[in-house]
Amino acid sequence: MNINSTATNLANKRIAVLLSGGVDSSVVVYELARMGLRPDCFYINIGPEEAEQWDCTSEEDLEMATAVARKYGCSLEVVDCHRDYWERVTRYTMEKVRAGLTPNPDVMCNRLIKFGAFHEKRGHDYDLIATGHYAQTEEEIVSGKLSNSQLTWLTTSPDPVKDQTDFLAQIYDWQLQKALFPIGHYMKDEVRQIAEREHLVSAHRKDSQGICFLGKINYNDYIRRYLGEQPGDVIELETGRRIGEHRGLWFHTIGQRKGLGFGGGPWFVVKKDVAQNILYVSHGYDPQTAYRREFVIHDFNALTLPLDEIIGQQPAANTQHPSPITIKIRHTPDYLPATIEPLGDGRYQVKAAEPIHGVAPGQFCVVYDERHHRCYGSGEITV
Repeated sequence: MNINSTATNLANKRIAVLLSGGVDSSVVVYELARMGLRPDCFYINIGPEEAEQWDCTSEEDLEMATAVARKYGCSLEVVDCHRDYWERVTRYTMEKVRAGLTPNPDVMCNRLIKFGAFHEKRGHDYDLIATGHYAQTEEEIVSGKLSNSQLTWLTTSPDPVKDQTDFLAQIYDWQLQKALFPIGHYMKDEVRQIAEREHLVSAHRKDSQGICFLGKINYNDYIRRYLGEQPGDVIELETGRRIGEHRGLWFHTIGQRKGLGFGGGPWFVVKKDVAQNILYVSHGYDPQTAYRREFVIHDFNALTLPLDEIIGQQPAANTQHPSPITIKIRHTPDYLPATIEPLGDGRYQVKAAEPIHGVAPGQFCVVYDERHHRCYGSGEITV
């Protein structure tokens, strides 16, 4: 449901707000309160397994969330999703990196925790789950032979830097139908201004960095905690020359060019041989081996309609040409022009208009319409 719906429509809905203690979710509570609504707030607790080993900000987050809820007369309940996170998201992450792939824990956290485990524990009692994501939804009425149906589309935020539709592209269609994004129509600066004007305690908090829910935990430390290290050779792709040793393939991703620590650089990660535990790098400035224009995706998660159905509705389908789209393979402000066509067995061929740096198996390719307004969903890039 779009936040532009009237307050009267929302007044008849039971709304749960996921309140993290950050500025974005704090302004969500304000936005609903100014409509005369008093939603129930929930703080999702995802503490590390051994708190003393991590620099975690959860105590401060909860204090901020408590203050915001109290300011607007809302209840606040702590929902423990600790075990759910470590069993679901961490397992997904470690299985992917062990296989030499490049996973995205934040993407799966939305599906498995914010709109998943929370829904199982408390969210099922509510009509809508409101979050501080920079995204929007829109409804479309589709006429049928016997009756009309309503489709819910995930649409982009006007703030290209903060837009988070790519992080939401793996949620299920029923999760999208319950999602409410009260600040999705704002620019980030506007959200800050509202927080300052309303004297919210979180107004000047910095945006969180790193893995969702895990505060200041470094991603490599997160992986090392579960997989340890597995040293292997680093080989120059063009010459076969050994230039050093890596501590584990899972600490590196295709296209990486920072933090490698090998002399004589710059170096770029271009390939992983998981079976032989070899990391291949290329020497020089932006080598062409670090770019790709074509790749295949599979296991596409459709947010609203099956991708084949959307492609079939496009004019290009009538001339048997690939359908025009825009894509993202990482969280950036840019939407890249591309085409897509089905290969069968749930696989799709993506062809970008320009070479893309750092295309890595395991990454999600997020698919948008040609105007990068509607997000259709995302699929995983294959080897």
